[in-house]
This record gives sequence, C-alpha cells and structure tokens, in this order.
Amino acid sequence: MRDRLTRRTLIKAGLSTVAGVSGLAAAARLADRYGLIPPDHYGLFGAGETLTYSAQRILTSGHSLAREFARSEISKVAPVNGEPPEDDAYQRLLAGRFAEWRLVVDGLVGTPSSFSLPDLQAFPSSSQITMHACEEGWSFIAEWTGVRLSHVLNRIGVSPRAKYVMYFSFDHWFDSLDMADAWHPQTLLAYGMNGKEIPTGHGAPVRMRVERQLGYKNMKYLSRLTVVDSVKTFGRGLGSGAPEEGYSWYAGI
Repeated sequence: MRDRLTRRTLIKAGLSTVAGVSGLAAAARLADRYGLIPPDHYGLFGAGETLTYSAQRILTSGHSLAREFARSEISKVAPVNGEPPEDDAYQRLLAGRFAEWRLVVDGLVGTPSSFSLPDLQAFPSSSQITMHACEEGWSFIAEWTGVRLSHVLNRIGVSPRAKYVMYFSFDHWFDSLDMADAWHPQTLLAYGMNGKEIPTGHGAPVRMRVERQLGYKNMKYLSRLTVVDSVKTFGRGLGSGAPEEGYSWYAGI
C-alpha cells in the first residue's frame, strides 16, 4: 500500500457507511488511493467489487486466520467436482505417478526454479483442517498438508515490484492471488489430503489451498506459478478465468 490504511482511517473516510452509486464511487476513489483496486474493477459491478475487496483486505489485515477444525470433524464424504485434465502431458505424468512432474516458478523472482514433488515434500510441511466452501453451495472439511507458498517464495526471492502470484493448471485454467494471500500462513501448495497423497480427483499432485477464499480459488493440478506486477497480459486482464465466467476475482469468506 502507498500509505497505511487503518480501520480508523476507514471509519473517518466513511467507507464503511457509504451507500448508493455516489457512495460506491467515493469508496472506489479511496481504495485507489491506498492501492486496493482488484483486477476486475471494470464494468457495471466494478465499484462493488472494489468495495468488497477493499473492506475485506482492511478487516482481515494482520494475517487473520480461517477457522480450523478438529480431526473428528473431518467430513466422511469429500465431493469431487470435475474430471482430471485430459491434457496429454498430464495423463503421461499421472501414468508415471508424477515422477517427472515439475512446478515451474518464474517471473519477478531472484531465482527462477523448477520443483519436483519430492523437492516440495522436503521443505518444512504444514497441515491444517479447514472447510472447502464451494460457491455452488456444497462444502466439506478436510486436512490439507503441503508447503506454505510463502516458504517457496522466500526461497527463490521475490521482487519488491511483485503484486500478484499467477497460478496455472494442466486443464488450461489460471488464477491469481494478491501478495497478502500469497504470504498468508494458511496458503499452501498442498500435496496431501487426510493423511494420504492428494487424490487425483482433488488435484494431484499439487493444488493451491487459499483458505480465506471460496473453493474456486483453490485450483487443482498445478503446473506453474508466475510472480507479476500486473495481470493485464493474462486472458482478458481480470486476473483469473473466473471473472470471465461471471465470478469475482476476489472470493473472500
């Protein structure tokens, strides 16, 4: 942020009480001042997207955590949404039990790198029992194990210019996180689920876990991460394929 924006500043500016079109416009101007404009701020709903993103970023500052659950609360059924990629490259990796899989990490980093699954598993691991909240109305609780994205980013070095981490899957989908979520301690590159290897239907070999956002941000079948200062050159420049399909780029819960 260009200046420090506190809750007191927010209240003084009236961002928490503005209403109507003029109020949303005022909120958008204030958000722009503090660098809190989401990539999908264009169009009819742009001011609302900005207000939502700005307010949540302020209210969840300081690494606020998503709720974690007891092991006894893990769901007995974990629904699978969608089929594994039919991409030839993915199918070959699946047949080889991902021995040749590599996660490429590049962009605004000091040392562009490529990590195998054993490489990621050799890093300090983190586990958390959280709820996968789907935007379609279903959810389940599971234990996810992986390496914190922040650990990988620290290891390769991230430019001060970095604003987003783009992430890509073998089914040709893409999404992005701002650096607040990229550095968050609950954001994992998850390779385990409920004490076992992550199942194919849940994103093997590695999926993104962004516990403070809805399910569609938790993308499966990761193939690449790219650290950038702008998302404008990816897809329609909205930071994700989701806004192109009518969803919000930021899916905070």
